[in-house]
Amino acid sequence: MSPTSREKFGLVLGFAGVLLFGGTLPATRVAVATFDPLFLSAARATIAGCAGLLLLLALRRPMLPRALWPELILTGLCTIAGFPAFMALAMAHVPASHGGVVLGIMPLATVAAAALVTHERPSAGFWIASAVGAAIVLVFIVRQSGVERIELGDVYLLGTVISGAFGYALSGRLSMKLPGWEVISWQVALFLPLSLLAMLALWPVGPVNVPAPAWAGLAYVSFISQFFAFFVFNAAMAMGGVARVGQLMLLQPFVIVTLSVPVNGGRKLDFTSPMAAPPVT
Repeated sequence: MSPTSREKFGLVLGFAGVLLFGGTLPATRVAVATFDPLFLSAARATIAGCAGLLLLLALRRPMLPRALWPELILTGLCTIAGFPAFMALAMAHVPASHGGVVLGIMPLATVAAAALVTHERPSAGFWIASAVGAAIVLVFIVRQSGVERIELGDVYLLGTVISGAFGYALSGRLSMKLPGWEVISWQVALFLPLSLLAMLALWPVGPVNVPAPAWAGLAYVSFISQFFAFFVFNAAMAMGGVARVGQLMLLQPFVIVTLSVPVNGGRKLDFTSPMAAPPVT
């Protein structure tokens, strides 16, 4: 495959990844209507960790060199701990469509993180296009969703943006050394012991009373958002460049707002099952 064709295919994969990641906020919003946000974060990491470990064992992948472990752990702190936790906390306070407003700056943040992490040096025109695109997205969604003030959820969403931007950039750099699927598989597998302990400590009372939509939301963020979507997006960044593929995330807020309509219409969800009780000690 020629370099040009490789970059184009990377952009196609990047667009597919954006669509997959676009369902994360609505699915998280559905899940936190019942599950505690921190339990949800631990559970999605545990489920993805089991899937990643099984895949690595099934394909008999050799243990990675220890030189890569610090980078994998740092990346995992962003993609497995910071990003999901901040997102779940945000979705406990604001609608998914509202979250799309703040995530409109994710592409610009990803380009900045890529410049720091991968030493990519986008042109001035690239920076201007990213900034203008982010501004257009924010203005459009603010007018559509009627956001009028900053809420606590916005602070959590800012944490989502920062951890997500560096998580994508670090994952992109690792994907230049390893296959994209292996990068995320090792991340979730390395964090599995900690995520499993956290999940058990935060286990909700009466899980049998959890409604089906909440389980569906948990399944999506576990298998798609935390695992499979990274297969696609990591490969895209390795082929098309972290900054260039990251710019495609300008489309993600539109996906989020579109998906949030059938999920909750931008309003607070109201299941008959109450929020999860405090964890059993």
